[in-house]
Amino acid sequence: MGEVRVICAIGQRGQLGLKGALPWEGNPGREYRADVARFFELTKGHVLIAGPCTIGSFPDWARPGRTLVVVRSTDDPKSVLERFSDRLVFIGGGPPVWRAYAPFVQHWDVTRLPYDGEADRYFDPAWLTAAASRAD
Repeated sequence: MGEVRVICAIGQRGQLGLKGALPWEGNPGREYRADVARFFELTKGHVLIAGPCTIGSFPDWARPGRTLVVVRSTDDPKSVLERFSDRLVFIGGGPPVWRAYAPFVQHWDVTRLPYDGEADRYFDPAWLTAAASRAD
């Protein structure tokens, strides 16, 4: 299996999502713009595995620069990852996808943004240690 990473941003209290979007979506602040630019730069040329909503939110201009793979809850994470054993794979959000793929993630790149507002989805610190409990 190739290298598996996550790159994500969280708010001050671990906020990840609000009503199916990033809670800070559209915020024009420097930190938010830099985070989005960094995400697209780091994932360029690589595989991004995510659920249909996350993949569907990708702008047209970003699609040609990476291999986008839609996964469903019925997909076996190990089987999906084995299809890309020679590639660097990023696991895109949200919580159900990260929960399923966390045991295979070797590197978590988490940016903490200055957002401290409302959310309905939060980062689970247990994902960070899921790989240690995986039985190969």
